[in-house]
Amino acid sequence: MPGKDRDEDSGKYTTSYHDEEFLDAIEELDGMAGTSEIANKVGCTHRTAYARLKSIEEKGDIQSRKVGNSLIWSISG
Repeated sequence: MPGKDRDEDSGKYTTSYHDEEFLDAIEELDGMAGTSEIANKVGCTHRTAYARLKSIEEKGDIQSRKVGNSLIWSISG
C-alpha cells in the first residue's frame, strides 16, 4: 500500500511518507501549492502534510509564505 509500511512487531500498518513525495507533489503542482493541495496529492491528512512540510522547510529544501490564512509552499533555490 502506498505510504503504508507494516510494523514487524505488531503486524499493523503504519503510515510513513518520504520527503521526496512532498517535493514531487510541489513540483507536479507547478512548483508552488498550498498545504491542502499537497496533502491531497500525497494522500495524507492536512496535519501530516503541514508537519512534514515544516520539517522539510527547516532543512532548507522548501520555503513557505503566508497568503491570507494559507501557507504557500515552493521549492527553495
